[in-house]
Amino acid sequence: MRKIITISSIIIILGLIGGGIYVYTRPETTATTNNSAVNEKAATTETGFNKQQYSLTDPTSIWIIANKHYALPIDYEPTLVVPKVKLRLASTEQQMHISKTAEPAIEEMFGAAKSEGVSLVFGSGYRSAALQKQFYNDYVRQDGQAAADTYSARPGHSEHQTGLALDVTSSDGQCHLEICWENTVEGKWIAANSYKYGFIIRYPNGKDSITGYQYEPWHIRYVGKDLAAEVHKTGQTLEEFFDLGAAPSYD
Repeated sequence: MRKIITISSIIIILGLIGGGIYVYTRPETTATTNNSAVNEKAATTETGFNKQQYSLTDPTSIWIIANKHYALPIDYEPTLVVPKVKLRLASTEQQMHISKTAEPAIEEMFGAAKSEGVSLVFGSGYRSAALQKQFYNDYVRQDGQAAADTYSARPGHSEHQTGLALDVTSSDGQCHLEICWENTVEGKWIAANSYKYGFIIRYPNGKDSITGYQYEPWHIRYVGKDLAAEVHKTGQTLEEFFDLGAAPSYD
């Protein structure tokens, strides 16, 4: 519930600063009204884990929430790099980039998998809002908007725009972007080990009424090792963990 603020934008602090009155003005934020509510709901701290370590509304935060209720600034673009891992497409393609923040974790995870004989492929990473719009519109034309909304985000609402999310696939292309990927060697490895490197399966099986998206065993999101361990342990989505409420639709 939104708190009533009697002085919402200006806090006047009386003091001997320059012999007069110092006025502190609350900085503007790009977050929407809904996004402001995210931090209020996430303020609860549970024993043993600080839920306020990182912002849920700052696009540069590793805990940024992007779903059907909480949008990113439409022009947001993180600092991007091409990770030194096996790529599905040419390194010049936009989708072969990722946030520089997540780069070390991706390379560590892919390296660990390789050492165990599992060959992961970087399927897709960053997508600008413009590219997401192209994808989304194509899906709408193909399957209709109601169906498209179950597996594709509208521009500004995609985790891929954060640069912290990626789709993982297999070298042979088996079950690429299909639920059956969970049964591949690569899919099983990701399910069992990705949290160790700071990643979560963002859209788990049976949670579509909460996340708003169908089960995607290939879509992982970087949140850091501490939060990934908590989410893996509890089996919750980010919406559940931070008590944000379900986001099944854009309404």
